[in-house]
Amino acid sequence: MSLEKEIERRKTFGIISHPDAGKTTLTEKLLLFGGAIQKAGAVKSNKIDTHARSDWMEIEKQRGISVATSVMGFEYKGTKINLLDTPGHKDFAEDTYRTLTAVDSVIMVIDCVKGVEIQTEKLMEVCRMRKTPVICFINKLDREGQDPYELLDEIENKLGIKVMPLSWPIGMGKSFRGVYSLYEKNLLLFQGSKQQLSDEVVSVEDVNDPELNDLIGESYADQLREDVELLEGVYPEFDREAYLAGDIAPVFFGSAVNNFGVRELLDCFIDVAPGPQPRETEEREILPNEKKFSGFIFKIHANMDPKHRNRIAFVRICSGIFERGKNYNHVRLEKKFRFSNVTAFMAQSKEIIDEAFPGDIVGLYDTGNLKIGDTLNEGEKGIYKGIPSFSPEMFREVINMDAMKSKQLEKGLRQLMDEGVAQLFTYEMGARKAVGTVGVLQFEVIQYRLLHEYGAKVKFVPMNLYKACWFSSDNQKKLNEFIDSKQRHIAKDKDGKLVFMAETKSWLQMVQDNFPEIEFHFTSEF
Repeated sequence: MSLEKEIERRKTFGIISHPDAGKTTLTEKLLLFGGAIQKAGAVKSNKIDTHARSDWMEIEKQRGISVATSVMGFEYKGTKINLLDTPGHKDFAEDTYRTLTAVDSVIMVIDCVKGVEIQTEKLMEVCRMRKTPVICFINKLDREGQDPYELLDEIENKLGIKVMPLSWPIGMGKSFRGVYSLYEKNLLLFQGSKQQLSDEVVSVEDVNDPELNDLIGESYADQLREDVELLEGVYPEFDREAYLAGDIAPVFFGSAVNNFGVRELLDCFIDVAPGPQPRETEEREILPNEKKFSGFIFKIHANMDPKHRNRIAFVRICSGIFERGKNYNHVRLEKKFRFSNVTAFMAQSKEIIDEAFPGDIVGLYDTGNLKIGDTLNEGEKGIYKGIPSFSPEMFREVINMDAMKSKQLEKGLRQLMDEGVAQLFTYEMGARKAVGTVGVLQFEVIQYRLLHEYGAKVKFVPMNLYKACWFSSDNQKKLNEFIDSKQRHIAKDKDGKLVFMAETKSWLQMVQDNFPEIEFHFTSEF
């Protein structure tokens, strides 16, 4: 198949939501429809030992939440779909933001009971910034939730995007009868089944057809006719170009846990969602159909298989064909690398592949040469732009609880920091180590993974720190004076860059006033 044909049949998207909106459950059901798995796992059931397919880390199974982005590829109706399931918890937002740089569109899951929540608003801001097309899936229709009209208003008001309902619920909770597709003009009758795929679709060309009364009851049929008339009067025809520009969000209703409304979402998605998009480097815009391979690393994960101490870099292919065993240029290091062990993902299970195309996500086994944000290509200069970097908001000192495991602790901290889980700062004086994160739950995950993956036992002690500031100056003399005078408060990050550890906001301001020749930076990219 030609490069153009392979690009045409690919869709790469991320699933995002507030925690507990049903994102991981929806991911599973999409995989079920794609034939990638035969049976859905129960995320929160203690009786069933088949956990959610995309939540494979031990801590995820215990907590019932996603703490790392999972990548899954599957085929559906001739389309190769690359799905990235992101963490919903705000403490892992950084992983989600990075993942959004690697997708071409997004499905946002909203709980019909709780509506739009704060984390959803933050994620939508990132999508809007990047003009990423969004489809909304309003979930949990089998529960008593908010009025559908109110939910649409809430999405428009809180997320700042116009909506376009393409399906409509008939009843809700105990009175939930099904969903009418405004996109396909058919009726899907509700059958609650957590394991089977619901496929009882009735074609209803005209909602005024009397047969509708027999199917769902007269009162429900009358209400649906009223709703459809109102919706068709208020909302214009679906405009795909407006969706692709990020100006409108198609909305679907369903119940992921019952496999209901998922097929309609998936069918519309492969119909309207964008394929691989052009991407900017520092030098120019690169098109997917360019012959030469290029791609960037948006995530690194150590120990995906605890039995083998491996480290995998996730690469988004942006242009050309990636071939296993071929030499590629590492732009930052200006060196050639050959990757003979290249994998495609299905959560934590992997398969060796010989080639990959724009839109695909591949895993490269790495010994420490690759970092988040790195660009690989066939010799061109210019690094892909847009991988966000955040200054930590919380700091804790790392205390080693087992002196015999110092080497394991060093290795574990280094590898986890390379994943972008958190940031490590080592003080110049005393070699104290401080870990900085954006949320408190990350400390728990790091502690758990250090113990279970590296055998290193640590505790985290809170530190009185406000900000970690990278600094620079054109005046070397003034820079040396600053370093000498603030030696006790200077640390190095994992890349060896000097960082000023400010204890309070007012103290940082005073230091900035006292050293006007020194520039302070709140990200490591300057």
